[in-house]
Amino acid sequence: MNRNFLLNVVLVTAAGFGLAITAQAQNAIVGNVQIENAYTRATVPGQQVAGGFMKIENKGAADQLISASSPVAGEVQLHEMAMDGNVMRMRQLKEVAVPAGGSVELKPGGLHLMFMNIKAPLAAGETVPVKLKFARAGEVEVKMPVNAIGGAMKH
Repeated sequence: MNRNFLLNVVLVTAAGFGLAITAQAQNAIVGNVQIENAYTRATVPGQQVAGGFMKIENKGAADQLISASSPVAGEVQLHEMAMDGNVMRMRQLKEVAVPAGGSVELKPGGLHLMFMNIKAPLAAGETVPVKLKFARAGEVEVKMPVNAIGGAMKH
């Protein structure tokens, strides 16, 4: 096999792995709180809202996620979807409890972040910076990959 050909194959393969790695969620830690598998979904032109999802692990005392912000949205709210009789309703929350020594999942159809007044469409493959603020642990920035519309985080 030609040495240059082999070198090109290795470089292209390495670049491909690099692209795959950047598309995966980056975990973040602040104090005793760890953020895992954070992601959002791509939006279409004109869409003004998007959800944000992740798992929050807490190895310390009880804490609360009290706010979130991102430069891609005018506002980021904490939301919950829950059944009210036979109707699924979404409501804004003041905080999301993170139990001591436990975890909470922000996922479609339940607790989640809601990006409001998105400034430009979110495209699959991009990364969205999101700042999370906890009552005890403080602030942490999470790099949230944008998955294809309808896509979930790939583990």
